[in-house]
Amino acid sequence: MDVEQFREVWFVDFEFSAPSGAVPQVRCLVAKELHSGKVIKMWVDELQGLSSPPYSIDEEALFVAYYASAEMGCHLALGWPCPVHVLDIFCEFRNLTNGLKPTFGSGLLGALTYFGLGSIESAEKTYMRDLAIRGGDYSEAEVVALLDYCETDVTALANLLPMMLPYIDLPRALLRGRYMKAAAQIEHSGIPIDVPMLEQLRGAWSALQDTLIGEIDQDFGVYEGRSFKTARFADWLVSNNIPWPQLPSGALDLKDATFKAMAQSYPILASLRELRVTLSQMRLSELAVGPDGRNRCLLSAFRARTGRNQPSNARFVFGTAVWLRGLIKPRKGYGIAYIDWSQQEFGIAAALSEDSLMMEAYLSGDPYLAFAIQAGAVPAGATKKSHKAEREQFKACVLAVQYGMGAESLALRIGQPVIQANRLLKLHQETYRVFWKWSDAAVDYAMLHNKLWTVFGWTVQAGCDPNPRFMRNFPMQGNGAEMLRLACCMVTEAGITVCAPVHDAILIEAPLDQLDAVIEQTKQLMSDASSIVLDGFRLNSDADVIRYPDRYADERGAKMWATITSILNRESTEAVHI
Repeated sequence: MDVEQFREVWFVDFEFSAPSGAVPQVRCLVAKELHSGKVIKMWVDELQGLSSPPYSIDEEALFVAYYASAEMGCHLALGWPCPVHVLDIFCEFRNLTNGLKPTFGSGLLGALTYFGLGSIESAEKTYMRDLAIRGGDYSEAEVVALLDYCETDVTALANLLPMMLPYIDLPRALLRGRYMKAAAQIEHSGIPIDVPMLEQLRGAWSALQDTLIGEIDQDFGVYEGRSFKTARFADWLVSNNIPWPQLPSGALDLKDATFKAMAQSYPILASLRELRVTLSQMRLSELAVGPDGRNRCLLSAFRARTGRNQPSNARFVFGTAVWLRGLIKPRKGYGIAYIDWSQQEFGIAAALSEDSLMMEAYLSGDPYLAFAIQAGAVPAGATKKSHKAEREQFKACVLAVQYGMGAESLALRIGQPVIQANRLLKLHQETYRVFWKWSDAAVDYAMLHNKLWTVFGWTVQAGCDPNPRFMRNFPMQGNGAEMLRLACCMVTEAGITVCAPVHDAILIEAPLDQLDAVIEQTKQLMSDASSIVLDGFRLNSDADVIRYPDRYADERGAKMWATITSILNRESTEAVHI
């Protein structure tokens, strides 16, 4: 398949502003056709009078852009249909250089520089972008300047395509372009937010923090004012018999990733971890909520090495503190559902490695308990209730393998001696020999050939400082990203409103009288997506359903949400009495 097979090939660029949480506000458009050289330049007042684009978007046309979800977002903002075929040069440049660090980044200027092509100066580009963002009335000179600037990007794109073509596998590139259409649709839909509650939190946040520390810290006694005291925390760990990872210096490792992992093993730590995240990272003013009460932000598709989305943690409600997800609330007459694949990474590992025992464990519905039974650690009739402790240890072992943990890290996670962690890891290697042979081969290939790729061709290069642990985990993470992207395409194309993709899950929205049917349809499409990625092996999914007037709840942040709302209600009541 080659671009020459298309009747028309259009290079397209929009200039627009994107107010926080809102849909794009289009300023202008420039498009150029490859074969004829035809150029279209239009200002927003002309564009708003059209019901469809001024260029072909049918089966025989190819739409070429750099970061196409932005252009697709402009299509949606204008009420236009999206093209059938999208080639996103950003995605392909990221795929070409993934794992490396292009000198000037992955933006259009970076790609042009990578291939030795000239481009507009960075300072001028910044000025023109600021002009597009400014909005308001534009002088005739400013209109001409923005259209000319927009045309320079289109010309640059036309110059870049021939340089990129030798590196583009077009069928797979079009699949990535298909996802950028889905991403734009998801960004356009947004996540419903309880705006009155958000405004209440924003207004009270400064005063609320001290009260919140007092409420949460009464179980720990590790804060002095707003300062976390490491010595007090060390004493609390000792008194509660909880081992904790240390840095090479011997100091406690207090990184959030460590807190997150330890809170999974010791749930008592969950509220303290949430408090630390809330105080140190959360900026309520940065959460991107538009005038229609929807949380929208750039999904930053393909930004992670695994190909996963990488949206801003501050702007995306699923990126900030877990308790804040309580702000997600369906509008009247609607419901939402958080649908995630069950043990996705285990299932991917089983299917790709063709380890029959792993596949059998996955299909049992409880791979952790099945692993324990297969390893001979518990009897065949064991259940979650009868062998809860053993199941938790084998679950921790499975997760440790997926994330490349060693015996010492696993021992800390399960609160057992290193010898027990070594035993669990050895049981995994002995039980799932086929998987380990496949996994070792993947690492060996990556070290020898400097790259790995997913079933749809998303490639990562090992680079000059290869990380074997990352390479071992890449097939699961990278193909998990492929699965999510494909599912988002299939679900949005089915006319279902997708509010957000979240790692191994999709948040959907539907009218209450249609919600159950839409959930089943989405689960079937997610199953179909897994079957396509895994060559016939299907992954199961679960759904958490929230119907108006209920709100989203994550058990990891439940205590924090309850504490905060209790404080707000108490202070509100006291204010009324005063």
